[in-house]
Amino acid sequence: MLDCLAMISRFASIRPLLAGLVLAASVVAASAEPRHGAAMHGLPALPPDFAHFPHVRPDAPKGGRIVFGVQGTFDTLNPFVVRGVAAQAIAPPNGLVVQSLMMRSPDEPFSLYAAIAASIDMPEDRSRVTFRLDPRARFSDGRPVTAEDVLFSWRLLKEKGRPNWRSFYAKVKSAEAPDPLTVRFELGGAEDRELPLILALMPVLPRHATDETRFEETSLAPPVGSGPYVVAEVKPGESVVFRRNPDFWGKDLPVFRGLYNPDEMRFDYFRDANSLFEAFKGGLYDVRIESDPTRWATGYDFPAAKDGRVVKDPIPIGTPKGMTGFVFNTRRPIFADIRVREAFGLLFDFEWVNRTLFHGLYGRTTSFFEGSDLASSGRPASAREREILARFPDAVREDVLEGRRSAVPADGSGRDREAARRALALLKAAGWTLSDGVLKNAAGEPFVFEFLAANRLQERLALNFARSLERIGVRASIRLIDDVQYWRRLAAFDFDMIQFSWSASPSPGNEQYNRWSARAADRQGSLNYAGARAPAVEAAVDAMLAARGREDFVDAVRALDRVLLSGFYVVPLFHSPEIWLVRKSEVKRPARAPLFGYAPESFWIEGR
Repeated sequence: MLDCLAMISRFASIRPLLAGLVLAASVVAASAEPRHGAAMHGLPALPPDFAHFPHVRPDAPKGGRIVFGVQGTFDTLNPFVVRGVAAQAIAPPNGLVVQSLMMRSPDEPFSLYAAIAASIDMPEDRSRVTFRLDPRARFSDGRPVTAEDVLFSWRLLKEKGRPNWRSFYAKVKSAEAPDPLTVRFELGGAEDRELPLILALMPVLPRHATDETRFEETSLAPPVGSGPYVVAEVKPGESVVFRRNPDFWGKDLPVFRGLYNPDEMRFDYFRDANSLFEAFKGGLYDVRIESDPTRWATGYDFPAAKDGRVVKDPIPIGTPKGMTGFVFNTRRPIFADIRVREAFGLLFDFEWVNRTLFHGLYGRTTSFFEGSDLASSGRPASAREREILARFPDAVREDVLEGRRSAVPADGSGRDREAARRALALLKAAGWTLSDGVLKNAAGEPFVFEFLAANRLQERLALNFARSLERIGVRASIRLIDDVQYWRRLAAFDFDMIQFSWSASPSPGNEQYNRWSARAADRQGSLNYAGARAPAVEAAVDAMLAARGREDFVDAVRALDRVLLSGFYVVPLFHSPEIWLVRKSEVKRPARAPLFGYAPESFWIEGR
């Protein structure tokens, strides 16, 4: 949603909070009771009278302007529908303009605290949820936020919103507004303990300022929201300026204290990675997340970086690293056979790539939840995992179930003969043979596919992979296309192979349906780019959402990880151990980062 203040927030030192969560997990509410917050498991770590999130500087100075650089473009300010490429930072999570009922804590795995909704009320079985709205909540045009606005938003997004919202909100059995400040959702039969929290994160749209009939169209009209900023200026495809709303209703709430400090936030868009970097060198924007390890290692030698006007400021990553990989579109016949996909994975020489292209800065990814207790790699399956997977005996390989399988190290030469031999054996079993240097099927057709690249970095890595595949007679053509065309083709699953990254939350949940379920495989706009259709995936996600305690939850996530690894839907690539933040020296951030690492809403300006 995984998916730029949805690059958002979070904090490193959480040991005291986790201890609180463990204690809270032992508390079982006998009946519904209004609370200031909610957590996926147990109770939220912060008490009702908390003053601010732990990672922020509560007295951070207000004022000034921060400019962010974004690679790509946009053609709409409507991020709620599939059509168009939306500008960043408008909508939740932690959107600048449109707020959700509650705000997610960046310091905990999955806890929410009062924002538009002053309280949340749900029974232990989570068969319903009731929100009581803060009577002070106002949209930017001064109109109050009411229960009717919440119901309107739920209905509209359920019928016309992005696929993930349609899927989540359709689970609601019924909804009502007993009074202007109360909203109740009946969830009986959903059997989804995450659903109340998903509803708490629902964007709240103004009924009086939203055109239902044209909602699914692209639009550059500034949206009306209840957040801390309004859209002040728009240059289509080039930039969006967000200006702080001086009448923002929630500026004194604990969830906003120390956040959203600049008077203006501007997002400038650049077509490609090189122009984005050159613009930063020229001082055209203030904050940058570096994604190129070569540039991180050697590129910051320009005058402003040498004299301290630009600061390299790496942030440790406290969350699971997620999965970046070459993604097979299994809807394509050439990638339908799992043996073909496994064979291709053997040809990626991480050791050579990391040393030669990336200055040794990356670690090899072996799990969809890398670097956390949610990862299955290196661990034998527990009794609970085996119970979840028992109905699907062919879904998980024996070596994955026992935790023995890991990425097989190549010899680092870039021409590993043993890996090539093993790959050819798998391909032969799948009906492909090498003849005169060309891999062919029984009909004599060569193995040819297209790799769709979004930027030069992806293109460079794909070209390297293509050379490895060429050694076994496979011909891969690399096609680099512009940002708008790229995302349109992905939305329609019109590709053979791509490079993609699925981020990983410390509390994964409903979003996994949108990434891996059979329903999502047929739904354009979903993130199931691989076309996965394994029933065991949905059983594991069902178990995640039904888990009452942390131990059962971890077992369910590991079961999902094992199914995905056994399906060879991707060639796992690598991950960085930290976020490579670069900023102008006058842009400051709190001394410690939240669990989720990058928290631009907590930045401020000094001396400008």
